[in-house]
Amino acid sequence: MTSPDASGAGAVGVHGRLDAVPPELLILVGTLSVQCGGGLASNMIREYGPLPVVTMRILFGAAMLLAFQRARVRGTSRSALLSCLALGIILAAMNSLFYVGLSRIPLGVAVTIEFWGPLTVAVIGSRRLLDLVWVGMAAAGIYILAGGRLEADDLVGVAAVFGAGFCWALYIGIGGRVAREWPDGRGLTLAMLVASALILPVTLGLSDVRPLVVAPLALAGGVVIALFSSVIPYSAEIAALRRLPAATFGVLMSLEPAIAAAVGFVLLGQVLATSDLVAIAFVALASAGASISARRLVTAPGELESA
Repeated sequence: MTSPDASGAGAVGVHGRLDAVPPELLILVGTLSVQCGGGLASNMIREYGPLPVVTMRILFGAAMLLAFQRARVRGTSRSALLSCLALGIILAAMNSLFYVGLSRIPLGVAVTIEFWGPLTVAVIGSRRLLDLVWVGMAAAGIYILAGGRLEADDLVGVAAVFGAGFCWALYIGIGGRVAREWPDGRGLTLAMLVASALILPVTLGLSDVRPLVVAPLALAGGVVIALFSSVIPYSAEIAALRRLPAATFGVLMSLEPAIAAAVGFVLLGQVLATSDLVAIAFVALASAGASISARRLVTAPGELESA
């Protein structure tokens, strides 16, 4: 039988190995991973719907994290437990909203619109005129992407990813608190378990999951999505942010809309108009500029992307 101490030592070993990898490489790997997971999810969403797919991502992701580290809570403070509860709620809402948006608008567009959340957090508290320039540039890019899509289904998609962006902003603050209160990584596992408990009954009540349950290949796809969209990026980001300056983190994260557009083109055949590509470039440049020049930046585990 494995003792709690042995389990904890194994978890520390995993974190120690990640700490040996350059943090910039961890962030890039996490970003590529989450966007590839998003590309696969887009294909499955068309067949099975957003809620069943996001439920697989959260449930299987929680199971994989739990396999590496048991979520023991003995001796944990009330504040730390409440932080995990809040993070779990945010994860369930953020991922569900993003997948609803992903079912209606292209991956690159969805990620770019969602990016208003972390960008806003990056410049909160700064009174520099240059920061307003970055916000204006990002707003212009988001308007180009969203403004022409305020029709029928696209309106729902745009609204959903805007909501996911708000959750992403909340995640930055709460996720940072969880990272500080649970330095061994158990907080992320607990938060994913909370998210699982929240999303499962909602999906069972609103969606027909029977076609998914009887499709082994689809279930295997859900495991892959959980690995690429949750386990790899979350673990990589948390390890990287112990050593990575906030400005560098923001610069690397600004590549996410461009990577999402590239993945959407390669995996999904989603060809974007020239104006869309310009808009994505605006948001990426604005995010990089704001991250570098903002007076106060919030350091937190990044993509629970959303994607």
